[in-house]
Amino acid sequence: MNEFRPTTYNPDVLTCIANLSNDEVFTPPNVANAMLDLLPQELFRDPNTTFLDPMCKSGVFLRESAKRLIVGLEGRIPDLQERIDHIFHKQLFGIAITELTSLLSRRSVYCAKYPNSRYSVSRFEDVQGNIRFKNTQHVWKKERCAFCGASEKEYKRDEGLETHAYEFIHTVHPEEIYKMKFDVIIGNPPYQLSDGGNGKSAKPIYHLFVQQAQKLHPRYLTMVIPSRWFAGGKGLDGFRKAMLLDKHVRKIVDYENFKDIFPGVDLAGGACYFLWDRDNLGQCEIINYGEEGFDSEVRDLDEFEVLVRSNKAISVVRKVLRNHKGLYMDRTVSASKPFGLRTFYKPKEKGVPCQFIQKYGLKYADPDDIVDEWGLLDKWKFLAPRSPIAGQTDFSQSVGFYSDKNTYIVPPGTCCTESFIVLFSSKEKKEVESFRTYLYTKVVRFLLLQSVVSQDVTREKFRFVPSMDHYHGVYTDAFLCEKWGISRDEWVYIDSKISEIGGENGR
Repeated sequence: MNEFRPTTYNPDVLTCIANLSNDEVFTPPNVANAMLDLLPQELFRDPNTTFLDPMCKSGVFLRESAKRLIVGLEGRIPDLQERIDHIFHKQLFGIAITELTSLLSRRSVYCAKYPNSRYSVSRFEDVQGNIRFKNTQHVWKKERCAFCGASEKEYKRDEGLETHAYEFIHTVHPEEIYKMKFDVIIGNPPYQLSDGGNGKSAKPIYHLFVQQAQKLHPRYLTMVIPSRWFAGGKGLDGFRKAMLLDKHVRKIVDYENFKDIFPGVDLAGGACYFLWDRDNLGQCEIINYGEEGFDSEVRDLDEFEVLVRSNKAISVVRKVLRNHKGLYMDRTVSASKPFGLRTFYKPKEKGVPCQFIQKYGLKYADPDDIVDEWGLLDKWKFLAPRSPIAGQTDFSQSVGFYSDKNTYIVPPGTCCTESFIVLFSSKEKKEVESFRTYLYTKVVRFLLLQSVVSQDVTREKFRFVPSMDHYHGVYTDAFLCEKWGISRDEWVYIDSKISEIGGENGR
């Protein structure tokens, strides 16, 4: 017998590994199976059902689908080899995101890197089988990729290196890749790519895979993605609006802690997977997994402009919105860069007192550099950091946000860099001090939490927090619970989610 020789480029595996993105998170088999459990199981008893994973990494989704099909089709195709050949040739298809993941996926699915070898459980005529990889290129336009927004500076690579220009989302016509219809599209897309911004700025791309898959009009679509789209994420406003209005989204399974679904991976805001059903419209079942265990509720996704992830929190939000008819703090908190000074602005020897990041503290800014379009400079101000929970990724744990250690009451004539935002301002110092007691209540910080999915806390995150409509003196949780009709059971839940602040008056 002649020795098998692959008829394709055989890369150095270490070179491939070195070029993997840290956002290519591999999916555990139990997660893949939980997603497959969302589907009608009769799909696995139908020899005509077709499956596509358009972002293959380890091949786990196709492998686990194959296992179910092998069992489900036993009565229809009794011969095991004939059944395996039918499944792998006619029902399972994949598009790998890198050359290395194409090899991993083929090894997982066909038990051989090369499905035309004697080691493959089902022989194909070529080295790719039904798991393809094409070395796709970015299309640069004004130093950005026209398809995914990647930075040309970061991702213009030498020949032979991975470009991270994923084939599925770098085409206007994804239906041309396989030229066929799919009943099920399933997978775990790459999450983000560097966009060349300041620091480690990155642009989410997982939503592009969801949108591209929807163009193929599968019967069912299920993907596991970061939960940041619920209320935040750079460039995700349109995606969030479309998802919340889409009555085809019938289930969302949400994990507050990313590590609960992807052990060893730490990503703020948690992760979720969803079921999109082409032929059935209706309300969505939201399933929460957190420290409290399992919780489920069927509700409308478009009740608010963001998705309130917690089923237990939704009743509190509804009560507050029903009982407060005035402004909310997303209309009164300052915008980012309240005085036009960037984070990297350097302190001056003299000038206007300015609150800088902790490294510098209170220094000076050149008065000619200050922009005061909000009329804040001549008022007492409550300054809060833009990233008060930097480093916290698990929101199933208690969240504090603010305390005397990271906030400042500053007098008229004082400004700040964009490291801070102005949460409240007044001509009267006593009103700013009253606001501090308001912000420090657990109820207020709990309402803030319902829009927070990352460390960035900007004005729009305060959409559910009523503005302090009049001077009250010292605010307490007991006062706010009575004011907004929050029940004892709801308070117990609030109390469990928000950290204590020294000296705070609880209920």
